Amino acid sequence: MSMYHNRPTVAEIRGMKARGEKISMLYVTSPEEAAAAAAAGIHMLSIESRFMSPEMREAAGDCFIQIGLLYGKLVTAEDYLREAFYYRDMGGDCYYCAASLDIQKVLCDNALPVVAHVGLIPSQCTWTGGFKAVGKTAESARMVWDHVKRLESIGAFGAELEVVPDRVAKVICENTPLIMLGMGAGPWADAQYLFTEDVLGYGQNHKPRHAKTYRNFRAEYDRLQEERIAAFKELKADIDGGLYPEPQHIVSIKDEEFERFSTQVS
Repeated sequence: MSMYHNRPTVAEIRGMKARGEKISMLYVTSPEEAAAAAAAGIHMLSIESRFMSPEMREAAGDCFIQIGLLYGKLVTAEDYLREAFYYRDMGGDCYYCAASLDIQKVLCDNALPVVAHVGLIPSQCTWTGGFKAVGKTAESARMVWDHVKRLESIGAFGAELEVVPDRVAKVICENTPLIMLGMGAGPWADAQYLFTEDVLGYGQNHKPRHAKTYRNFRAEYDRLQEERIAAFKELKADIDGGLYPEPQHIVSIKDEEFERFSTQVS
């Protein structure tokens, strides 16, 4: 397993919560984004298993990495357990799991730090009315609270707390040992968790209310795409007009060697 001496442990992340320290978290999809996050001092990264690799772990440096175990791609507890151990050996630090409580408990029982999901759970939001806030009524807020308490009972490490009222989030965060990773859950969440595509402004999907954009990479990506097209058009024109390849692109052969070759094949 890849080891980084300054990488936070579960115990140290819990210590940050206990001391009321702000925790920063980004969802990244490439080694370049992971390396930039590490250089910026971001504490935690969320990386879906399909993007995780030894190169990603190396690029992430001292960041604490949450591996996203893909809900729906994995089915049984054994599937999840095997996947979690595989990515643990690659250098994962905790494991996002949106499966049922009994499957989450199997991971917890094997000392794997589990991050669950409460509030708006995108993969299951049909039960709560779609992509909208959860916890805006007393009954709905109590359901989020009860979910957190069930996660406590199985020994979960944390949970993504998505799109719930800030005051509800404050009560929950102050009354659970779980690390609550806030996405649209207000300032009292233990961590503030954003997607890099929103921070850098290149996302194609709907931008959520809680997202904040710091750079406009979309315009730069569009400019680069236009430059790609222009370069490819110039290449095609050169090929069509016999202007490519030029002498400097060609491998030469001495006259005597070519004559000997020609004699052998004639």
